Amino acid sequence: MGLVDTDWAIDYLAGNEHVVSALQGLPPGSLFISVISLAELYEGVFGSRSPSTALKGLADFVSGITVLDVSEDIARLFGEQRARLRREGQLLDNFDLLIAATCLHHDFRLLTNNIRHFQRVEGLQLGLPA
Repeated sequence: MGLVDTDWAIDYLAGNEHVVSALQGLPPGSLFISVISLAELYEGVFGSRSPSTALKGLADFVSGITVLDVSEDIARLFGEQRARLRREGQLLDNFDLLIAATCLHHDFRLLTNNIRHFQRVEGLQLGLPA
């Protein structure tokens, strides 16, 4: 199971062949996205030159995947990871850490271009399955 990070969703919507091929090659029902990424994507939609066209593209994309909310358990994982990262001087953006905590909670792989960025999160599986 894979959680699509915001950057991969943007690449997919932009028609990046590598990302489109990778996501379309995964079994139906195996893709998820955090509501946090969805919020970031909506920002891009409403900041675009053609919000109505971008909104349709986003709706089409989201229709094929499951959107996951932030739960109390995810909030707890976020807090644990953020406290550790703060002690180590390795903080991540709050949105990114909530996305990572969602992956940890559901035991999903994070599909992202930001491998080095997310490697700081203990236990997080990154990239497509081998």
